[in-house]
Amino acid sequence: MDVRPGTRTPARIWTIEGASGRIRTDTIVTEEPLEIRLIAGGERQTVAVTMRTPGNDFELATGFLHGEGVLADRDDIARITYCVDPGVDAAQRYNIVNVTLRSGTLPDLAALERHFLTTSACGVCGKANLDALEMHGYPPLPPGPLLPIDVLYRLPDQLRTGQGIFQKTGGLHAAALFDPDGTLLAIREDVGRHNALDKLIGWALLEGRLPLNRAVLLVSGRTSFEILQKSVAAGIPIVAAVSAPSSLAVDTARRFGTTLIGFLRGERCNIYTGRERIALPEGGR
Repeated sequence: MDVRPGTRTPARIWTIEGASGRIRTDTIVTEEPLEIRLIAGGERQTVAVTMRTPGNDFELATGFLHGEGVLADRDDIARITYCVDPGVDAAQRYNIVNVTLRSGTLPDLAALERHFLTTSACGVCGKANLDALEMHGYPPLPPGPLLPIDVLYRLPDQLRTGQGIFQKTGGLHAAALFDPDGTLLAIREDVGRHNALDKLIGWALLEGRLPLNRAVLLVSGRTSFEILQKSVAAGIPIVAAVSAPSSLAVDTARRFGTTLIGFLRGERCNIYTGRERIALPEGGR
């Protein structure tokens, strides 16, 4: 029997309205741990445990490993599987992803300077150092593309329309990629906003689309250092959010030449860095 966890879980709840209440069944977002393992040359190493919404797990593992500099492109991967270890409970095998490297050698994980226990709330904790990004060899982003302001204003509506699980549960973050014409390329949802972005970048890597140097990223919630770190690694030049950026996100965007936009709501936004990529109508400043 397939016991793969779903994205939604039913819950029996009390709903209170005024002075009366009733029992009903609600739908809540599923949150379960995902263990990401690397396999090479007969060796196996757990590199991350993250709380996530089940679904697109191979993309999540791939995107996470790309952001950490372990994977450059899809040719680095020999195969990706769920756990097949004997003795592992059938309900848990879908919570473990094995990524087998084509090189046959495990990377020096200690050199990544990262604490690999993660949560859905804060992403990967323990490193907030811009110099570490430069040590990975990520160059500043090239100029372009030019994004018309009216196209930018339309993106949040497309994000909301594409959030199928959110519409059922109200409990998920989302990340979406668009081209400069505003065409939706892909959208992913997760209980953690960093996981949603990892899934999206993992999709792009597995599809052979990296670097995403003509893409626009829109994320729900706020932008943090982690969001910018992953975006820089994927070559994304324009990052927008419906909420605020952190100070370190702004510093990272400035250092690597990312256009960073916050509070994108209706026909209003704040541009923190990279103003030159946003095109206003003639007469605008």
